[in-house]
Amino acid sequence: MTTKEKKNFFLPHEKQICEYLSTIEHLKKHNQDNPMFTAEIRKLENKLDKLKEKVYKELTPWERVLICRHPERPHTIHYISHIAEEFIELHGDRTYSDDHSIVGGFATIGGHKCMIIGQEKGHDTESRVFRNFGCVNPEGFRKALRLMKLAEKFSLPVVTLLDTQGAYAGLEAEERGQGIAIATNLREMACLKTPIIVLVIGEGCSGGALGIGVGDVIVMLQHAYYSVISPEGCSSILWKDANKKELAAAALKLNAEDLLKLGIIDEIIPEPLGGAHHDPQAMYKQVKQFIVEKCSLFSNLSPEVLLEQRYTKFRGMGVFTSS
Repeated sequence: MTTKEKKNFFLPHEKQICEYLSTIEHLKKHNQDNPMFTAEIRKLENKLDKLKEKVYKELTPWERVLICRHPERPHTIHYISHIAEEFIELHGDRTYSDDHSIVGGFATIGGHKCMIIGQEKGHDTESRVFRNFGCVNPEGFRKALRLMKLAEKFSLPVVTLLDTQGAYAGLEAEERGQGIAIATNLREMACLKTPIIVLVIGEGCSGGALGIGVGDVIVMLQHAYYSVISPEGCSSILWKDANKKELAAAALKLNAEDLLKLGIIDEIIPEPLGGAHHDPQAMYKQVKQFIVEKCSLFSNLSPEVLLEQRYTKFRGMGVFTSS
């Protein structure tokens, strides 16, 4: 998809909004010097504002998944470039190779030095192939863990950005130990003696997200989703029909509000009306502010207190009662 196509890309639930925008643009273009149309254009713009509020207020879980996958939605590399005053990228797992679906390195954010690590999908055909569509291989998880251990050595907080449709499920990944790589990260992150701040900025799907998703605070962007499986995968398994993805999205309780209620995440960062891609700069500002606040908060905690709180946090998930 070219840049021009991305700019003109509208989601199914935005069809009426698109029609209003086209009408307003047409009137402005062909009646710039005609005062008779000024009032009409203003009326249409007011109706458009009300329509946007209505449409984006009544979004279904599946429509929010589509917002999360919008081609213009900011990715890890965009957040890093806009929120970090300094960034030195580090490469390789020192065992097999450098997995380009994981981007990480030393960063300075709002004056706080940290280690930032995120999953990157790519933004066009070439970069998506290069980044393996954000699907992490075992060496990617080992690379992430190496950087986390480096952060622990220098007493730097770790910031992770989750945005993946899942760990790579190819034969080669399994042969190189995909399962043990994710499991090792879960164990080591639980014991890491430095703060871990986790942000779900897009798709937080399956073990691919969990592999860098254990943290002292877990936050989601409003229209991100966090789930054990994608709606399409769930639909195919439960109903043997990938077309029931909308039903699966609702059943999975994958939206931020559901997960906050269940105690899986700690906070929700609001997005601009319609999604982060409508105002990326505002989104970068909010994410940076959140990271700075949490870095300041955790800097006062000892490693012992940090580990105890992290243990208690995850032990408290999945509580149930039985009669």
